[in-house]
Amino acid sequence: MPHVQQDMQVPEVLEALHASYDRLRAEIAKVIVGQDEIIRHLFVGFLAQGHVLLIGVPGLAKTLLIRTISQATSLKFSRIQFTPDLMPGDITGTEIIEEDVSTGRRSFKFVRGPIFANVVLADEINRTPPKTQAALLEAMQEHHVTAAGETYILDEPFFVLATQNPIEQEGTYPLPEAQLDRFMLNLWLDYPAFDEEVDVVRSTTGARVADIQPVMHAQEIQDFQHFIRQIPVADNVIEYAVRLTGRTRPGREGAPDFVTKYLNYGAGPRASQYLILGAKALAALDGRLSPLIDDVRRIAVPVLRHRIVPNFNAEADEITPVDIIERLLDSAENES
Repeated sequence: MPHVQQDMQVPEVLEALHASYDRLRAEIAKVIVGQDEIIRHLFVGFLAQGHVLLIGVPGLAKTLLIRTISQATSLKFSRIQFTPDLMPGDITGTEIIEEDVSTGRRSFKFVRGPIFANVVLADEINRTPPKTQAALLEAMQEHHVTAAGETYILDEPFFVLATQNPIEQEGTYPLPEAQLDRFMLNLWLDYPAFDEEVDVVRSTTGARVADIQPVMHAQEIQDFQHFIRQIPVADNVIEYAVRLTGRTRPGREGAPDFVTKYLNYGAGPRASQYLILGAKALAALDGRLSPLIDDVRRIAVPVLRHRIVPNFNAEADEITPVDIIERLLDSAENES
């Protein structure tokens, strides 16, 4: 497994990135059938230091996919099963009273919670109340946890990969917009194709157990993240991303009539940042050193769909956030 050296030339880093991604996909393929686009976008999130929200009906291997990625990247993995009675301290950690057996003196000791990991799986994140959901906010944004006046820095790299079930609404709590905005990407998993489901059934009903080998380590991921940040972006690409985000805001200059008709709120500036970071990562995975407007368009749906808020008109006309984003992309292409 080659290490990314500081003195490596740009083509060598791109080659190392491709080799690492190919090895990662090969390991994941031992367990997960298909889902190539989802895996690619998850890796884009890793490269861009972004958290990812995975939405899909039960049985689509969301949890298994995340666990497999953590095994293949030799990252410390932690799973938090979100339930209505989960407390913030169950995520971040809590203080306990510890007694020194030799002196009899008692003192407080902070016991770290499951948030102290490289890959944190927030399973069924919408099953816990907002107070507990908010315990993730500081960690996701600042990469540290504050407890009893002390600040504890989280190890890098740090990713929150959350899952959500879109069909069971009883006993769920919608994620606040502030928390949704912390997720770089919102990925929807679809049912497998017939041939893929045949392979899934064949591979999961036999005696063979896949042996996942670590093919990427934490420092290598951090090196790739640093490389992505250094990729230059042309002004016209940045302006396209900012203009696209701005057009999601109803009543603002440049917003089409259908946006004002169907949306209550549009995306904030964080969307523009993630459009560019995602475009950089996609370009690097394609072997290019500078992203194109097409890269911004390719990442637009997973970046924007959880950041725009449809209104009653959209619900009445059965217009989804993806419909609105696709219309925005079409109108922007027609104008260019």
